Amino acid sequence: MTDEEHDLTTELEVVEADWGRAIVDNDADAIGRFTTDDWQIVGEDGITSRETFLALVRSGDLTHETMSKITGSVRGLGDVAVLTGRGTTTGRYRGQAFSSDEWVTDVFVRGADGWRCAHTHLTTARDGS
Repeated sequence: MTDEEHDLTTELEVVEADWGRAIVDNDADAIGRFTTDDWQIVGEDGITSRETFLALVRSGDLTHETMSKITGSVRGLGDVAVLTGRGTTTGRYRGQAFSSDEWVTDVFVRGADGWRCAHTHLTTARDGS
């Protein structure tokens, strides 16, 4: 890994850790500061817009209790970076407890205000993966 790749990985891991804390704090405004206005999250139930995700957090229908992530790889492409890793999350969705173990791909764009996530894709991890 070059120094530049190491620096980018470190920088994005800090952003991801801060974003994760905002999610565990269930702070919709803080969460929103880590995403672009058109951010989408893709999971097993389809595509969720930024507005829908933040509305669920604001209403209390979606809460997070824990979140962790281990970075697998970071690929820098100028002002775009792709971070892939494995994450676990616990929380509640509309009163039902959930626990997830997923491969996570986040696409970040660098702007005047730093790195913000433009797209997140989640894939359920299988045992032994």
